[in-house]
Amino acid sequence: MAARKAAAVRAKGKAGGRDRERDQLELAVVGGAAARRSKPAATPPARAPARKAAGRARPAPVEEPELLPPAPEAEPEPAPAARSPRRRATAEQMAQQQREISISEFFTKNRHLLGFDNASKALLTTIKEAVDNSLDACEEAGILPEITIEVRDLGLDEKGEGDLTKGEGRFVVVVEDNGPGIVKAQAPKIFGKLLYGSKFHRLKQSRGQQGIGISAAAMYGQLTTGQPIRMISRTGKGKPAFGLEIQIDTRKNNPVVTAERQLDDWHEHGTRVELEIVANWQQGQRFVNRYVEHTALSNPHATFHYLRPRQAPLSFPRATDELPKEAQEIKPHPHGVELGALMRMAADSKSHDVRGFLQSAFSRVSSTVADEIVKKAGFKAKVRPRDVAGDRELARKLHQAIGATRIMAPPTQILSPIGDTLMRKGLVSFLNVIETEGPEEEEQLDLDAARKKKATKKGKAAKAEAPEVPDAPPEEGVEKIKGHNYFIATVTRPPKVYRGNPFQVEVGLAYGGSWPADKPIELFRFANRVPLLFQRGACGMTEAIVKTDWRNYLLSQPRGSLPVGPMALLVHIASVWVPFTSEAKEAVAHYPEITREIQLAAQECGRKLAAHIRKRKHADYQAQRRSLFELYIQEVAQAIGKIVKRSPDPIKREFLRLADQVTEQEGAGEGLDDAALEEQSRKITRRPRRAEEEEQE
Repeated sequence: MAARKAAAVRAKGKAGGRDRERDQLELAVVGGAAARRSKPAATPPARAPARKAAGRARPAPVEEPELLPPAPEAEPEPAPAARSPRRRATAEQMAQQQREISISEFFTKNRHLLGFDNASKALLTTIKEAVDNSLDACEEAGILPEITIEVRDLGLDEKGEGDLTKGEGRFVVVVEDNGPGIVKAQAPKIFGKLLYGSKFHRLKQSRGQQGIGISAAAMYGQLTTGQPIRMISRTGKGKPAFGLEIQIDTRKNNPVVTAERQLDDWHEHGTRVELEIVANWQQGQRFVNRYVEHTALSNPHATFHYLRPRQAPLSFPRATDELPKEAQEIKPHPHGVELGALMRMAADSKSHDVRGFLQSAFSRVSSTVADEIVKKAGFKAKVRPRDVAGDRELARKLHQAIGATRIMAPPTQILSPIGDTLMRKGLVSFLNVIETEGPEEEEQLDLDAARKKKATKKGKAAKAEAPEVPDAPPEEGVEKIKGHNYFIATVTRPPKVYRGNPFQVEVGLAYGGSWPADKPIELFRFANRVPLLFQRGACGMTEAIVKTDWRNYLLSQPRGSLPVGPMALLVHIASVWVPFTSEAKEAVAHYPEITREIQLAAQECGRKLAAHIRKRKHADYQAQRRSLFELYIQEVAQAIGKIVKRSPDPIKREFLRLADQVTEQEGAGEGLDDAALEEQSRKITRRPRRAEEEEQE
């Protein structure tokens, strides 16, 4: 019994189930008790091996061995200390490898952030940056823009013969304008230095914001082809025209002029930019086509000429000779400033006290408002701006006081929206061009079914046999374009503010025509008149349109998707600072104030569209009723003529006049519901019967 207990204890000790000291104590107690109970005996012999005997084998007697006290377990050897990793570099050696990174060098390795993801998209980005600069310069100088965009395939010879480049190849992009030109001393920095321009440091509505676009395109061309950007400019009549070839020193972000020339005969004023880049025309041309179309739509005051390889030139004439309203520069609003920016502005201020600093550095801060802010900040003695810049606690009190003070919203007259009239003209001009543009097999818009197709002989014969249907009378808001009726509606919302920056939202739509009725609508997004063609799903504009319930306006809409119907929807935001989601300026951030304004504008347009659809359905219903009536009018007129013994022709003319009268009066009752319109129709149809009964009496 004692032996079994000792064996069990040892097994538990080996399994690690109990504490080591407790196990040893228990083994000692059990072993001592067993020794007291047993008699003293000689050392037992060892177990004898079995022997084979003649006849039978006798097993050797086996006695149990005496239980000895267990030997104490050996202590585990301590684990060797972890070896520290071998030191491969010292702080001094790492310091020698550190150096400053220029902005050009950074974007050389991260050009996808600027929209140069691939050769197809790079073609569009290059054209877009050059055209944006041309439009901004022309509008700021008060010149009606006339811009030429040309794409040349270097795979073709000078006569344009050869095979078009398939896939990636070398192309030359040329953008020429009639703007005010560029001063020669500034041209190298404009085209050869990233983050250099006049638009970043001022709050004014413009297409460019960062001063990085055209120089980034020059950097991309230099990286892919090794060729510099070539430009020609002239600032006015009587002044010399000059041409420069500019490269970028990416390590220092500095321009390097590699060639210079002077031209005697060139345009009166303007700028020409020429870049040689690696592009994919086969896949990228559809993006460029859509960009040119949409830019002409949002800039109806500009003329565009588009020259492409092996295709006929395309021109978008201007729809108006009136320049858009000039955008004014404003100062930042105090409610949009952050603490660090406030301290920096205070350090740069030349005012003698905080009151003067607030009035001179911000908009909408009068002397009364400045006194209220200083009072809420608790400044009793005279505080200078430099004190605010150097003391974070003072700056924090001033920042909190600004946020607690009611200040008038920023001025909104500094914005330059497209406007309802010009937006309508732009839509008409856009629809006029896209239906006749390009070869027959080329699709210009993803959702536009207005492209021409060759008619079959059977179709031509059926069209010749079909009777001619007279055009319906023109309706309010309906434009007939290339044989198709489009209902056009536009809405311009009043200006609003986000983070202290004023903005304004516009929405326009074109419904009907030859666009497919079983596909999602086409959504055109614009920011400061610039088309946004990529990242539609990540844009706040798309989110606002999707969240609008278009079923209330007689359009079908799957859950979480754009509505379905024959419609193109234009959404434009104008602001002194558009909150883009990336440097490529492809999508607008999801600010609640912006998405809410877009929803309200879309709902207002939707109400106009619903009224048009109801009116058209009612007119179609009345036309069906009238056609049924006219189907039997000849027989009815002849029968009545026999009864009253009169010629059937006057009776037929009277019936036709009555049908016209009923249709016109029911059309005038547009605001009535179906039951009221039906009752009105019944009343009108009873009148001739009463007149006829009076004549018979």
